[in-house]
Amino acid sequence: MVDVTEDFLAKARTYLGEEGKRVRNYFCCGLQDFSPEPGSYDVIWIQWVIGHLTDQHLAEFLRRCKHALRPNGLIVIKDNMAQEGVILDDVDSSVCRELEVVRRIVHMAGLSLLAEERQENLPEEIYPVYSLALR
Repeated sequence: MVDVTEDFLAKARTYLGEEGKRVRNYFCCGLQDFSPEPGSYDVIWIQWVIGHLTDQHLAEFLRRCKHALRPNGLIVIKDNMAQEGVILDDVDSSVCRELEVVRRIVHMAGLSLLAEERQENLPEEIYPVYSLALR
C-alpha cells in the first residue's frame, strides 16, 4: 500500500484489521517516486489518485508498474473521468482527465487496455467513474 501520508497508512492498518496482514508492505511516498519491486505483483490497483500525478509522472509510474507484474498480472485504474479535456481542481490542485487522455497515457506507458467499464448508478452531477484493466 502506498500513500504520501503516514497518518493515512496508520489508519489503513487499523481499518483493515486482520485483513491488513495480507498487505505485505506499507510505503510512505508519492507515486511519482515509488518503484514497485519487479515481478512481484499479480494485481496493482490504482484508485482515485492518478489526478495527483502529471501526465509524465503517471506514464513513468505505469511503466514501473508494468515491470512489477508477474506473468499475466494486471494493473487496474479506477478513477473519475472528465467529460471533456482536463479539469483542474482548485481545492487540491489535482486534475480530472477525460477517458481518451488517460488511454493515451496508458499507451505511452507501453500498456494495452484489456477492458474498461463505466460504473453504473452514480448521481449524474458527479464525474463518471471508470475502471480500466491494463497489461
